[in-house]
Amino acid sequence: MSPAAPLAAQAHGFLSPTGVEIAFLLVALVTLGAALITVTTRQLVHAALWLVVTLGGLAVEYLLLTAEFIAWVQVLIYVGSVVVLLLFGLMLTKAPIGRSPDADSGNRWAALAVATGAAAALVWVVVDAFRATWIDLDGPAQGSTRVSGEILFRHWVLPFEALSVLLLAALVGAIVLSRKTRTNGAAEAKEQR
Repeated sequence: MSPAAPLAAQAHGFLSPTGVEIAFLLVALVTLGAALITVTTRQLVHAALWLVVTLGGLAVEYLLLTAEFIAWVQVLIYVGSVVVLLLFGLMLTKAPIGRSPDADSGNRWAALAVATGAAAALVWVVVDAFRATWIDLDGPAQGSTRVSGEILFRHWVLPFEALSVLLLAALVGAIVLSRKTRTNGAAEAKEQR
């Protein structure tokens, strides 16, 4: 290794980003834009489709961070399952496909204040928790399947299972709601005869 190589590695700093860092920032901007459109659109189906773009952008960010396993889990579980569940819920409850004026409660400023406060609290907690934490770059890769599996099944089993029960309850609730409207509609049709 030449003596110039460590000097070149040290010269890389905040103002000289690499191609991966530039790609990360560009994908982050697209993902943030899609997330904003998701929560501001008045069409429920469009919101679900923009959510696909948002979650897909997060998967790309994981790929850029070399966490391939987490990226594919993001695609399979969130983009594949959760969005399909949302779309099935919209179809089963016969939600309006076009513009929904009743989807806006008029509390945008209160929602914006709560969202800003929650984001500030989240940033504060993460910065405070990881202020003195250093990543061991010589150790096992943090995004590898082995390390991710150990962390998931050692520390995050209960939230993972709670999420699966929550998604199942949402699907069962959508089915129950769609059946009630069908039986009510059938009873009204019989009464009209």
